[in-house]
Amino acid sequence: MTSKQRAYLKSLAGTMESILYIGKSSLTPEVVSSVDEALNARELIKIGVQKNCADDPKEIAQMIAERTRSTVVQVIGKKIILYRPDKKKPKIKLPLD
Repeated sequence: MTSKQRAYLKSLAGTMESILYIGKSSLTPEVVSSVDEALNARELIKIGVQKNCADDPKEIAQMIAERTRSTVVQVIGKKIILYRPDKKKPKIKLPLD
């Protein structure tokens, strides 16, 4: 992913609300499956990591990305932005470099 494409996805995610939250139990199989379903439906999602979660948001983002075959767009503080294009009909058109 190029920096221009990453910047475009960041701009789209800027107005989005977090649709999933990771709490005290951290990364469970249920959370991963919820993220997978959300990526299937939306392609671009924002996840909030709550204060009672002891794990590092950057590490959580990497683990989720590996397990869902998605791309970490950005991690700012306790917010994670993930992207995975739909293989058949992508909804988000990324700019060409």
